[in-house]
Amino acid sequence: MGLFMDKKFVEKHGFKLEKLDRPIKVKNIDCTSNSGGNIIHKLECNMFYKGYSERLRMDICDLGRTKIILDMLWLAAYNPEIN
Repeated sequence: MGLFMDKKFVEKHGFKLEKLDRPIKVKNIDCTSNSGGNIIHKLECNMFYKGYSERLRMDICDLGRTKIILDMLWLAAYNPEIN
């Protein structure tokens, strides 16, 4: 679980990254190692949803075609309509 943002999305939009003190090992949902390697960066960003805003920490990794992954705690708290 966690909040994740794709490396390529970060690079494309020029977000400022912070290096982690220690890398985080990444496994895909099928338990294989992530092709992008360990998570070594994070970023702090603002999330806006229906008048609500929150500062979040996102871990940066290779998500393929997915740009952002929100964890179940965030989804349960705000219950967004997802299309």
